[in-house]
Amino acid sequence: MPLNCGIVGLPNVGKSTIFSALTSAPAAAENYPFCTIDPNVGVVDVPDDRPYRIAEIIPTQTVVPATVEFVDIAGLVAGASRGEGLGNRFLGHIRETGVIVHVVRCFEDPDVAHVAPETDPVRDMETVETELALADLETVDRRLERVRKERNASDRETAKRAAQQLPVLEKVRAELESGRPARAAGLISEEQEAMADLHLITMKPQLLACNVDENGVQADNEYVGAVKRHAADRNDGVVMLCGRLEAEIATLESEEERRAFREAAGLEESGLARLIHASYELLGLRTFFTTGPKEVRARTFRVGQTAHEVAGTIHTDFQRGFIRAETYHCEDLFAFGSERKLREAGKLRQEGKEYRVQDGDVLNIKFNV
Repeated sequence: MPLNCGIVGLPNVGKSTIFSALTSAPAAAENYPFCTIDPNVGVVDVPDDRPYRIAEIIPTQTVVPATVEFVDIAGLVAGASRGEGLGNRFLGHIRETGVIVHVVRCFEDPDVAHVAPETDPVRDMETVETELALADLETVDRRLERVRKERNASDRETAKRAAQQLPVLEKVRAELESGRPARAAGLISEEQEAMADLHLITMKPQLLACNVDENGVQADNEYVGAVKRHAADRNDGVVMLCGRLEAEIATLESEEERRAFREAAGLEESGLARLIHASYELLGLRTFFTTGPKEVRARTFRVGQTAHEVAGTIHTDFQRGFIRAETYHCEDLFAFGSERKLREAGKLRQEGKEYRVQDGDVLNIKFNV
């Protein structure tokens, strides 16, 4: 799965405003449809105070946070699956992302143009979801036609593979035909693997980002409630934020100013931080740390990866000559206050190649090449 998040939605729901706030680098965000034509790509720091707390205990020159990539994709309209608007380009761009961040308009503002005269987030979501489902339905139908022929093939392996794929394809097709995403079919891991090469858009995890106005950031409004009920039926994640407010916060120069602004607005945590964390987790990503006199670095790994595998993300030599990983959890470091005390307490472990790295681990790879 690609390790990036595609920001999608109908035109003028606040996608580019949110993207600009995320990246603190202005994307085109004007009050007319299809302002975003070519996708904007931004690499965003993952909010995490742990590497900075580690650096307070282990002296270093710099701290490098983990990052995640967001892609701002052109607004979609009804008929996109048939090429309406920028449909074909939109669908091509979203296929290249790992997670869908679907921005939904949950505010009323007569000064901001919308594709419909009234605010209705469920209708908007269903418009986008239907177009994505129709695009996937075309893909599935093409594969079904081939698999039905291969089921009667003289080659036993081909026939066996086709017989295994057929019921899975039919199950997914039933969901898509009803306008629901392929992920709603509830496929087990083996069935998902059988479908992996189709790269279905609606199999991607989805996070619904409710874009509210400044008056709606502290409590759910009726629109957010409707989104949450819709999401529960599809097992999608939901976060709430005010794109306009987050864009204002992003222009402030210091963290102290940003914190004061959030407190004045009644926000304990930035909506963007919640969005980034939720996207990061949906991608199946977690964070481990490496330390040294030059840098403390937060590094990204996939859930389930071994010490041998993550060693290669630091340097190929570390993986090629892997001997063992000295590791402890950052929370133990915070509790004991130094690596020496942590070691004396027996919290430093020696792990082999097959050790599955955990979020928050601090790793020191021993290798020989």
